[in-house]
Formats: sequence, C-alpha cells, structure tokens
Amino acid sequence: MHPRTNATKSRGVSHLPPCLPFDKTGGPREYSYSAMARNLSDYLQVFRSRRIGVMVLAGFSSGLPLALTGGTLQAWMTVAGVDLRTIGVFALAGIPYTVKFLWSPLMDRFVPPWLGRRRGWMFLTQAALLLLISAMAVGNPEAAPWALGITALLVAFASASQDIVIDAYRTDVLHEPERGLGAAVFVTGYRIAMLVSGALALILSERIGWRNTYLLMASLMGVAMVTTVFAPEPELRVTPPKTLQEAVIGPLKDFFSRRAAGGLLLLIVLYKLGDAYAGTLTTAFLIRGVGFSPTEVGTINKGLGLISLIVGAMFGGTLMVRLGLYRALMIFGILQAASNLSFMVLSWMGKSYAMLVFTVAFENGCGGMGTAAFVALLMAMCDHRYTATQYALLSSLAALGRIFVAPTSGYVVESVGWAVFFFLTAVAALPGLWMLWRFRGEIVGLSGREERS
Repeated sequence: MHPRTNATKSRGVSHLPPCLPFDKTGGPREYSYSAMARNLSDYLQVFRSRRIGVMVLAGFSSGLPLALTGGTLQAWMTVAGVDLRTIGVFALAGIPYTVKFLWSPLMDRFVPPWLGRRRGWMFLTQAALLLLISAMAVGNPEAAPWALGITALLVAFASASQDIVIDAYRTDVLHEPERGLGAAVFVTGYRIAMLVSGALALILSERIGWRNTYLLMASLMGVAMVTTVFAPEPELRVTPPKTLQEAVIGPLKDFFSRRAAGGLLLLIVLYKLGDAYAGTLTTAFLIRGVGFSPTEVGTINKGLGLISLIVGAMFGGTLMVRLGLYRALMIFGILQAASNLSFMVLSWMGKSYAMLVFTVAFENGCGGMGTAAFVALLMAMCDHRYTATQYALLSSLAALGRIFVAPTSGYVVESVGWAVFFFLTAVAALPGLWMLWRFRGEIVGLSGREERS
C-alpha cells in the first residue's frame, strides 16, 4: 500500500486537515477555487493561533541567558583583564545544558501550586533567571571572578531548567499541525535572543557599561514572566507521575515498550549528523580554505546565514502543515544533504562571492527546514505524562553524533582536502535518510498514537 494511504488510515480520516489532497475515502480530492481558498484558510488559521504567537516569546526567553554565561561573559572578563586560564575554566558554566536530563523527572513529577505543571515551572525558572542575572550585574570579574563564576553557573542551571519545561510546554500545548511552524517560530525567537544577549549586549556595554547591560537583560526576563502568566494552558489533561520513581523509570518503560524503539533512537542520532558534521569547520573553510576575510565571513556567513536559517525554518514549518511529518523529514533531509555539496562546489570554484552567497543561503535555509521537522519529530515521540524527561533525553541523544564525529573533521580535511570532506558530510547524511525510510511506518503512526493517548 502506498505510504500516503497508510498515513491517512493511521491518523484517522476524521482528523485529516482539509488542506490534504485526499477526501474521506482516501481518494483524490476535487480541487476548485473554493477548495484552494479553504486550503489558504487552513494555513492562515495556524498562523493566527495564539499558541504559535506564544512560541516567539518562549523561544526568546529560552535563548536569552545562553550568551550571558558564554560569549558575552567572556568578553566582559577579557575587558576587565582576567587571565586567559580563568576565562577558559569559566566555560564549565555551560555544563548544566548537557546534563539537564538528570533533574528533568522532577519537573514531570511535581506541580507548582499555581499556573499548572508546565507554566508554573516556567514562571519559577524565569523569576530565578531575573534575580540571578541581576546578581551577575553587580559582580566584579576583576576583584571576585569566582563569585561571578558561581553565579554564572547558577544562571546556566536555571536556564537549562527553563529549557526543559519550555520544551515540554511546547510539546504539550501545540496541536499536531502546528508543531512544524511552532518549532520554526520558537527557533526564530531563540536566535533573536542570542543576538540581543550577544552582539547587542557587547555594543551596549561600551555605552552604558556592563552592569547596566546585564540589568537590562535581566529585565527582559520580566517580559517572559508576563507572557507565561497569560499563555494558554495545554488542552490535554494528563495525570502526572504519582511518585519520583515513576517519573524516572516511567519515561524509559513507555518509550522502550514501543515498536522499533531502538531504531527510532538511532534515527535521532543520525538524522542531523551530516548537517552537524559540515558545520564543525564551515568558518575555518571559508577563511582558510577559500580565502575570505573574517569581515566577509562575519557579514555573509553569520548575517545572511541567520536570516536564511529563520526563513528556512518558517518556510519548512509552514510546508509541514500540508506535507505531514514523514514526508517533511524526508524532503528536508535530502535537501540538507544536497546543501553540503554546495560547499564542495565552492571549494572547486575558489573565492567567488556569488557562490558564497548562494552556498550560505542554501545551506542555512535547508538546515532551518530540517530543524523544524526534526523538532516536530522529537515532540511527536513524547508521551504527555513524561514530556519533560523524554524530550530532554531525546534532545541530548541527538547531540551525541555531533559530539563524537566533530573531533575527526580536522584530520579528515588534512587527509583528503576540503572538497572530499564536504562530499563525505553529504554521504554521512545517507544512513539517517535510510533509517527514516526504514521506519516510515512507525513515524507515520506517531500521529495515530497521539490521537489514541
């Protein structure tokens, strides 16, 4: 049977979006101008959703603290004259982001006394971030660097905790057709926040000083808290785990009781592998391999790249309303692999500005589309009882491939050259695409599973 017919039956015809080109019998839908108008209305309905609007500010709140304990803090310490060894040690402040799954069961098990299980934790973590970032503002990196470092570690812990609950809230509150676009909008807010707490904060520091800059950043968390208070509550009511033991063991038992659980975990590791592998040395390639200046790379690769990523994520998220999860993952995954080959062509052509612009726009646009679909896949895999724990574990697992293959990139380039390296990054995407095709039935069935849960 054709995969699209399977998808129709597993989802249940009563839940089919009117924009799909099938009628209730599974046959082709007759198109007319009125049908096209209804299709357009379906897309616009997703954009008008209050839940989608909340994702922008949720993404902003999630992305804001990251640079304040990373690049911006490093800049502050450098300007203050702190020695490089101390600055290097301060990179350990980012550890909570990599081990956040360790305390995620607590956020599934315990429910704050106000605003519900998800929004209550969001409000608490955002209030903690407001206070802790304000505490960083009154720190002195020259006189008391370690006190500032401990505060930065606490900010990272609160930020990682906020990420846990926002990921869970996004998964619980968004309806299935909204997930792709919701993920794209979230990424947009996240990237804007990184610009604000990164580039903008550095500019402001020279005008209003570091203390006022950090106080301004802390005040933005107040906006996030207001958003959380007025954000919609997830419509699906679930019973939280009754014990902490259930909150720890339940997510694992639930996931591994599913058909092809191991294969789906391997898919998560492999799907973005080629994209991540190419990204490890992109900047080095453009500067050393092709000969562009750091200014040109910063302007085109970082500036145009950010815009292309956001546009790609928004475009991909919108297309997912019509394509569905499996087809979006497959199409966007193929485009991700193909976009790596554009770097191979650039290495052959040499220093070509036109090819640089095309390569950066194409690669980041396709990466944004793939990210929107991949985040939607992670959300679809979560059980609403254990969303915080399962999403934290799955997202950590997704980073494993990048962590293990990234160190090999320099050795590969030195052995075979830039062109072959980028060809190999495209090849590295093929196992993920094969796994996607191999488990297409299970992925299509994720929609039907949610409707039954």
